[in-house]
Amino acid sequence: MDFGKIIERVKAILTTPKTEWPVVATEPATTSSLYAGYIAIVAAFPIIAGFLKGSLIGTSFLGITVRTPIGMGIVGMVLHYALTLGLAYVMALIINALAPTFGGQKDMVQALKTVAYAWTASWIAGIAVIVPWLGMLVAIAGAVYAIYLLYLGLPHTMKCPAEKAGGYTAVSVIIAFVLSWIIALIVGGVIGTAMMGGAAMSGMHITGSNGDNGSVTVDSNSALGKLAAMGQRAEQASKDMDAAQKSGDSAAQSAAMGKMLGAVSGTNGSVEALAPDQIKTFLPDSLGGLKRTSISAQRNSAMGMQVSDASAEYSNDSNQHITLEVTDTGGAKGFVAMAAAMAPEDAAMAPEEEKETDHGYDKTHTVDGNMVHEAWDTQSKSGEYSVVLGQRFTVKATGNADSIDQLKQAVSSVDVSKLESLKDAGVKSN
Repeated sequence: MDFGKIIERVKAILTTPKTEWPVVATEPATTSSLYAGYIAIVAAFPIIAGFLKGSLIGTSFLGITVRTPIGMGIVGMVLHYALTLGLAYVMALIINALAPTFGGQKDMVQALKTVAYAWTASWIAGIAVIVPWLGMLVAIAGAVYAIYLLYLGLPHTMKCPAEKAGGYTAVSVIIAFVLSWIIALIVGGVIGTAMMGGAAMSGMHITGSNGDNGSVTVDSNSALGKLAAMGQRAEQASKDMDAAQKSGDSAAQSAAMGKMLGAVSGTNGSVEALAPDQIKTFLPDSLGGLKRTSISAQRNSAMGMQVSDASAEYSNDSNQHITLEVTDTGGAKGFVAMAAAMAPEDAAMAPEEEKETDHGYDKTHTVDGNMVHEAWDTQSKSGEYSVVLGQRFTVKATGNADSIDQLKQAVSSVDVSKLESLKDAGVKSN
């Protein structure tokens, strides 16, 4: 097992897929070598992250943190891992069986390569589940990028005509979605929690044609077209990084790393998040009859990415309590933009979900192009209301209130127009 080769393959398939797929298609492999040397390793990353999130970190809501017992968490992790490895093989069987339908050539090893490397984006992005809420957005972005990788790879691995890759991709994705949903139900049933979820598969605008040398092209205005543009930026950034590493210039290496992170995150440059003193000014002194009792703000950075957030607590003598938070996703804004709305006119790509119970609801939807999440429990009279602004900032109100409308008013108390106008503040193009 060569971890160096695994890392290089992950990097290449994510940043330079158009040149990496021909390499993948021609290199010798077997089912066992693909599993032992790649699938079994990379597929484990998001599952381990899920265990850490569910059993060690926990999920917090309204000041309450829920954790899955470690014993059940381990059982769920092992089961999820086994089913994921099995699903990869089943999907390879399906892709192989579908090949003649779309003018391709059946080859089980090539089909397994297709699944292994196309799903890399989803597996790597799945690690972000550890991060509350935004981690879910990153995971969805990874799933969308995996669709794009599959679309690019099928003409090389399964030898299908480029103009039929769109249909081949669509059918494969629908089947994979259904099977993944079934696995989520099984794992959720074992650990006693609902782990259902998914991303909208509608709204994909896929166009394909035979170009020179059998290349695949996409509509530049579609979601896949925007992902293709991101891939091109990442490819150039990868070349710059290789050149910087060969030069030995530490300053050039640092700049190239920043460019690579910007390309992969979709920002095409570094982003300086708002300063703590600046983001703190968006929190009002009071919310109706609730007085502000505390306020804090901070700016953190990791791997060249900055994130700022400010939080204030409000309460009154009637035991009502609301927490209002403003977050600048900064260097991660590209991930948020890609997941929340692949394009303003392509709202169908945004995640939308609604769940109802006997005493409340939880839903994610889009309002005026901005993604909104709201939840309310009529028994405890508590909930959450949050909105993503400018595909960069989030404003969230949580706590005990008269109704969800009070939480909406808390969010509205923030000067959202001014905040959204700062969506390009601190953005430095590479």
